Amino acid sequence: MSLAVATAAARPLPPEVEVALDQAKLPRDALAAVVQEVGAATPRLAWQSERLVNPASLMKLVTTDAALDLLGPAWSWTTPVWLHGTVRDGVLDGNLVIKGQGDPKLVLERVWLLLRRIQQSGVREIRGDIVLDRSAFNAPEQSPADFDGEPLRPQNVQPDALLLNYRSVLFTFTPDALRGVATIGVEPQLAGVRSDATVPLSAGPCVDWHTALNADFADATRFRFNGAYPVACGEKQWPLAYVDPKRYDERLLVGLWREMGGTLGGRVRDGLAPATAPTFTLASPGLAEVVRDINKFSNNVMAQQLFLTLALVQRGAGTPDAARELLQGWLASRFGDAAQGAVIDNGSGLSREGRVSAALLARLLQAAWASPVMPELVSSLPVSGVDGTLRNARMSAGRAHLKSGSLRDVIAVAGYVLSRSGRRYVVVAIVNHPDKEAARPALDALLRWTAGDARTPARTIE
Repeated sequence: MSLAVATAAARPLPPEVEVALDQAKLPRDALAAVVQEVGAATPRLAWQSERLVNPASLMKLVTTDAALDLLGPAWSWTTPVWLHGTVRDGVLDGNLVIKGQGDPKLVLERVWLLLRRIQQSGVREIRGDIVLDRSAFNAPEQSPADFDGEPLRPQNVQPDALLLNYRSVLFTFTPDALRGVATIGVEPQLAGVRSDATVPLSAGPCVDWHTALNADFADATRFRFNGAYPVACGEKQWPLAYVDPKRYDERLLVGLWREMGGTLGGRVRDGLAPATAPTFTLASPGLAEVVRDINKFSNNVMAQQLFLTLALVQRGAGTPDAARELLQGWLASRFGDAAQGAVIDNGSGLSREGRVSAALLARLLQAAWASPVMPELVSSLPVSGVDGTLRNARMSAGRAHLKSGSLRDVIAVAGYVLSRSGRRYVVVAIVNHPDKEAARPALDALLRWTAGDARTPARTIE
């Protein structure tokens, strides 16, 4: 440990943070924290900063900063497509082949554009199959329920070299008071899947409306809502992972292709792409835009797609082991001994195994501020009181750019805070404790203390 860090570590926590921890009945050693002015050699606070802790979604800072550094903010994914056969009079006598290469932004609109490109190539009927090549990634098959037993949570969708629309369905509930029902919109329209068109309205406050719907998704071909929807909720949306992920791509592609007036003679199946040049490629948005989505909204599956993509591009193998080795090596080359002991799991933070120190994350944020990709990384972080996961933060709008993290027993924030004097601080604060929700006031107190130029007593941001 350096003399500067040792000196800061010897200082007690700010009194207001200690009070908040005491009121929450949380031990002080549940917290690891660093507060340091950008560019300064000495931290204002380094509390248990070398201790290895679970950072939850703060791990996305490692993945996204490494990606911006190694690939560059303008880098993009490509998805090659083959019309493997002859095209005559609107008929493809052969197969349509799509090769996934990890694009995390193959959302509904872009899948539609891909199919539109096929129609612009003169194809209305596919007499063969739609072949999906997923071979770019090689990861162990896991169930979406493995992490927390909730397979329908979009955050639990598993990565895939050809990940279409996050394998999710978006329900929109719109009250129609005159009819006494809420209409149910479903996107996308999956082939062979039906949904209730309405659900009765109910009086009362908009509380726990998901449970009130009494949804039944046991049958992957029929979405049922056996409860009621509170009229006080107004229009709301509910994204869910599809209950049968292995059939999702087939149902999505067939549904969209038919909706666009196309016909398919064969089926949708997995296979390998031909060795010939593709008919065309679909390019993703630039990496800077993808990183923004990952960090603003803490998108786990996008982070895991990027994690495996780094290994694919840099090491030629889209495997978890190659990705872990790559990120471990990147951390060691950039931060030396500070990276010792760090445990990289899947790059998203959706893990019980990941470990880093607050000191390592603080050094990463300091280095990022001085790097060529600083604007892209900082602008990807949620802005306090404005957007992303911090839109409801208690700090004044725009004062902080912070990545948040949360697991069953973890709550954390890390990023940059602009003080009232105009100084900017790197802040990392991570609590590992079963009663992590009780630690929120302590984290808020630390952020207020930082915004008051790390002086005691804390000053409220105006």
